[in-house]
Amino acid sequence: MRVELFDFELPPERIALRPVVPRDSARLLLVDGERMADHHVRDLPSLLRPGDMLVFNDTRVIPAQLEGRRGDARIGATLHKREGPREWRAFVRNARRVRDGDRIDFGHGAAAIASDRSEDGSLLLCFEGDEPVELLLERAGRMPLPPYIAGKRAADERDASDYQTMFAREKGAVAAPTAALHFTPGLLAALQGDGIASETLTLHVGAGTFLPVKAEDTDEHRMHAEWGRINAPAAARINAARASGGRVIAVGTTVLRLLESAADEAGDVQAFEGDTSIFITPGYRFRTVSGLLTNFHLPRSTLFMLVSALMGRERMQAAYSHAIASGYRFYSYGDASLLLPA
Repeated sequence: MRVELFDFELPPERIALRPVVPRDSARLLLVDGERMADHHVRDLPSLLRPGDMLVFNDTRVIPAQLEGRRGDARIGATLHKREGPREWRAFVRNARRVRDGDRIDFGHGAAAIASDRSEDGSLLLCFEGDEPVELLLERAGRMPLPPYIAGKRAADERDASDYQTMFAREKGAVAAPTAALHFTPGLLAALQGDGIASETLTLHVGAGTFLPVKAEDTDEHRMHAEWGRINAPAAARINAARASGGRVIAVGTTVLRLLESAADEAGDVQAFEGDTSIFITPGYRFRTVSGLLTNFHLPRSTLFMLVSALMGRERMQAAYSHAIASGYRFYSYGDASLLLPA
């Protein structure tokens, strides 16, 4: 399909630079088949059914934004995907000043050797020393805010908590699974009290999620890979919810992509551990997921293509037009939508 079909105009003032407080007071656009209605995230217990299951991503964002030097050259690096105990693939700013074998000093005792430039422009960084890389990043790194926020303000102490979900446990993401940012312990308790189950899986979100689609046709776009895991007990509970008639609602596109990657042709989720580069566009047959709770995405992005695959492109264009006209806040710190296909 032509990428231009997934374009729309978004006024810059619709981009949220901070989350609302409390988190579950964010607005929620319900798109249920042909019906649209304005709600808030705290209304979720009344919008779902007993027996439904919400599936969350328990990845934890690491301080993956680094600033360093190679000689006199200033080098910025955003870690993207772990390749080994001390190796991370990274998108590098001022990469033309870096050659294979160059040493980049990030300060605070953190330095890495660059190598293996890939087709997408990323480099492999091998961190020196014996100290765990996680400790190096805690000292030298900072929270990797999305470019549409970082271009307007610097990360600060508030982002250290604002950009983590209440489910964050497994360190490894370089971007938050933002749909789950709206949840609070009180909301989760209310959902459970109404018979709505919850489950977690892990997908370490990579910086590639923010890469623009440069191809003119979706068939020409190469999707980035991310590492994920669903353990056998979690898969069994998800399958049991489906078997009993409940809907599996993915909280975030990361969850949806991993569930669909792990599902067999009958829709049963299998235990999974490894990379997924699934690219979902209109025409895809969903096997496991019955709905999606997600934020509002960038025009021409793979994520807007995904929601268009779930709900229909024209339906999502209409929903986004309504959201823009109604003052919804967009992107990572913005409002949410609950998408339930007919």
